[in-house]
Amino acid sequence: MLSRSLRIARPISNNLRLFSTARVTLQKTVVPTAKTLGDVTGPDDSLIGPGAQPGTIPTDLDQATGLERFELLGKREGVDVFDMEKPITEGSGTMADPYLVPSYIGSRYVGCTGAKGGEEHNPYWMQVEEEKPGRCWHCGNVYAIKYLGEPGHSHH
Repeated sequence: MLSRSLRIARPISNNLRLFSTARVTLQKTVVPTAKTLGDVTGPDDSLIGPGAQPGTIPTDLDQATGLERFELLGKREGVDVFDMEKPITEGSGTMADPYLVPSYIGSRYVGCTGAKGGEEHNPYWMQVEEEKPGRCWHCGNVYAIKYLGEPGHSHH
Protein backbone atom coordinates (compact mmCIF):
# COMPACT_ATOMS: atom_id res chain seq x y z
CA MET A 1 0.00 0.00 0.00
CA LEU A 2 2.72 2.43 0.89
CA SER A 3 4.62 2.04 -2.37
CA ARG A 4 1.43 2.46 -4.39
CA SER A 5 0.60 5.84 -2.85
CA LEU A 6 4.14 7.07 -3.51
CA ARG A 7 3.83 6.33 -7.22
CA ILE A 8 0.67 8.45 -7.49
CA ALA A 9 2.03 11.51 -5.68
CA ARG A 10 4.27 13.88 -7.67
CA PRO A 11 7.25 15.60 -6.13
CA ILE A 12 6.80 19.30 -5.45
CA SER A 13 9.83 20.26 -7.52
CA ASN A 14 8.24 18.92 -10.73
CA ASN A 15 5.10 20.98 -10.12
CA LEU A 16 7.15 24.15 -9.62
CA ARG A 17 9.10 23.46 -12.80
CA LEU A 18 5.87 23.00 -14.74
CA PHE A 19 4.48 26.27 -13.48
CA SER A 20 7.67 28.21 -14.12
CA THR A 21 7.94 27.08 -17.77
CA ALA A 22 4.28 27.61 -18.69
CA ARG A 23 3.57 30.99 -20.25
CA VAL A 24 0.08 32.35 -20.04
CA THR A 25 -0.84 35.44 -21.99
CA LEU A 26 -4.06 37.16 -21.15
CA GLN A 27 -5.51 39.28 -23.88
CA LYS A 28 -7.95 41.97 -22.89
CA THR A 29 -10.57 42.88 -25.43
CA VAL A 30 -10.25 46.59 -26.09
CA VAL A 31 -13.61 48.34 -26.22
CA PRO A 32 -13.47 51.74 -27.91
CA THR A 33 -14.63 54.77 -25.97
CA ALA A 34 -18.22 55.69 -26.86
CA LYS A 35 -18.55 58.99 -28.69
CA THR A 36 -22.36 58.75 -29.14
CA LEU A 37 -25.18 56.98 -27.30
CA GLY A 38 -25.28 54.40 -30.08
CA ASP A 39 -21.66 53.44 -29.32
CA VAL A 40 -22.39 52.50 -25.69
CA THR A 41 -22.18 48.73 -25.36
CA GLY A 42 -23.08 48.44 -21.68
CA PRO A 43 -21.51 49.08 -18.30
CA ASP A 44 -18.01 48.41 -19.59
CA ASP A 45 -14.96 50.27 -20.91
CA SER A 46 -17.04 52.09 -23.54
CA LEU A 47 -18.06 54.53 -20.77
CA ILE A 48 -14.49 55.43 -19.80
CA GLY A 49 -13.42 58.79 -21.22
CA PRO A 50 -10.24 59.06 -23.28
CA GLY A 51 -8.72 61.75 -21.04
CA ALA A 52 -6.91 64.83 -22.26
CA GLN A 53 -4.27 64.91 -24.95
CA PRO A 54 -0.83 65.86 -23.63
CA GLY A 55 -0.54 69.60 -23.13
CA THR A 56 -4.30 70.26 -23.15
CA ILE A 57 -6.94 70.77 -20.49
CA PRO A 58 -9.59 68.01 -20.51
CA THR A 59 -13.24 68.82 -21.09
CA ASP A 60 -15.97 67.31 -18.95
CA LEU A 61 -16.64 64.74 -21.67
CA ASP A 62 -12.94 63.83 -21.92
CA GLN A 63 -12.67 62.89 -18.27
CA ALA A 64 -16.21 61.70 -17.49
CA THR A 65 -16.73 57.98 -16.83
CA GLY A 66 -19.66 55.68 -16.13
CA LEU A 67 -23.11 57.14 -15.64
CA GLU A 68 -21.81 60.70 -15.86
CA ARG A 69 -20.41 60.03 -19.34
CA PHE A 70 -23.67 58.31 -20.32
CA GLU A 71 -25.63 61.38 -19.22
CA LEU A 72 -23.30 63.80 -21.04
CA LEU A 73 -23.51 61.77 -24.26
CA GLY A 74 -27.31 61.89 -23.98
CA LYS A 75 -27.34 65.65 -23.43
CA ARG A 76 -25.19 66.16 -26.54
CA GLU A 77 -27.83 64.29 -28.55
CA GLY A 78 -30.81 65.93 -26.84
CA VAL A 79 -31.87 62.77 -24.96
CA ASP A 80 -32.82 62.93 -21.29
CA VAL A 81 -31.43 59.50 -20.34
CA PHE A 82 -32.66 59.64 -16.72
CA ASP A 83 -36.10 61.25 -17.34
CA MET A 84 -35.15 64.23 -15.19
CA GLU A 85 -37.18 66.76 -17.17
CA LYS A 86 -40.52 64.95 -17.10
CA PRO A 87 -42.59 66.27 -14.21
CA ILE A 88 -45.08 63.95 -12.58
CA THR A 89 -48.56 65.30 -13.20
CA GLU A 90 -50.86 62.43 -12.24
CA GLY A 91 -52.28 62.97 -8.75
CA SER A 92 -52.43 65.94 -6.42
CA GLY A 93 -49.69 65.05 -3.90
CA THR A 94 -51.89 64.33 -0.87
CA MET A 95 -52.21 61.10 1.12
CA ALA A 96 -55.64 60.51 -0.42
CA ASP A 97 -54.43 61.28 -3.97
CA PRO A 98 -50.61 60.91 -4.18
CA TYR A 99 -48.50 61.79 -7.21
CA LEU A 100 -48.19 58.57 -9.22
CA VAL A 101 -44.64 57.68 -10.23
CA PRO A 102 -44.37 55.28 -13.20
CA SER A 103 -42.16 52.25 -12.59
CA TYR A 104 -41.48 48.88 -14.22
CA ILE A 105 -39.72 47.38 -11.20
CA GLY A 106 -41.94 48.32 -8.27
CA SER A 107 -39.71 51.02 -6.80
CA ARG A 108 -38.08 54.24 -7.93
CA TYR A 109 -36.12 57.17 -6.61
CA VAL A 110 -37.97 60.49 -6.78
CA GLY A 111 -36.67 64.01 -6.31
CA CYS A 112 -39.26 66.39 -4.86
CA THR A 113 -38.66 70.07 -5.65
CA GLY A 114 -41.71 71.59 -4.01
CA ALA A 115 -45.47 71.90 -3.99
CA LYS A 116 -47.53 72.80 -7.05
CA GLY A 117 -48.16 76.52 -7.00
CA GLY A 118 -46.18 76.75 -3.77
CA GLU A 119 -42.63 77.54 -2.87
CA GLU A 120 -39.93 75.45 -4.51
CA HIS A 121 -37.08 73.92 -2.52
CA ASN A 122 -33.87 72.04 -3.25
CA PRO A 123 -34.50 68.46 -4.42
CA TYR A 124 -35.23 66.00 -1.64
CA TRP A 125 -34.57 62.46 -2.87
CA MET A 126 -36.53 59.51 -1.56
CA GLN A 127 -37.18 55.92 -2.56
CA VAL A 128 -40.81 55.18 -3.32
CA GLU A 129 -41.87 51.53 -3.23
CA GLU A 130 -45.00 49.79 -4.45
CA GLU A 131 -46.42 49.17 -0.99
CA LYS A 132 -44.80 52.14 0.74
CA PRO A 133 -45.47 55.68 -0.53
CA GLY A 134 -42.87 58.38 0.04
CA ARG A 135 -43.50 61.76 1.63
CA CYS A 136 -41.31 64.83 1.28
CA TRP A 137 -40.23 66.04 4.71
CA HIS A 138 -39.95 69.61 3.45
CA CYS A 139 -43.26 70.32 1.70
CA GLY A 140 -45.38 67.24 2.48
CA ASN A 141 -45.92 65.99 -1.10
CA VAL A 142 -46.79 62.29 -1.24
CA TYR A 143 -45.58 59.95 -4.00
CA ALA A 144 -46.76 56.42 -4.79
CA ILE A 145 -45.77 53.86 -7.43
CA LYS A 146 -47.86 53.36 -10.53
CA TYR A 147 -46.64 49.93 -11.61
CA LEU A 148 -46.44 49.61 -15.41
CA GLY A 149 -45.02 46.09 -15.72
CA GLU A 150 -46.64 42.70 -15.79
CA PRO A 151 -48.24 41.40 -12.58
CA GLY A 152 -45.84 39.42 -10.41
CA HIS A 153 -42.68 40.84 -12.00
CA SER A 154 -42.12 43.66 -9.51
CA HIS A 155 -40.14 41.45 -7.12
CA HIS A 156 -36.83 42.02 -8.99
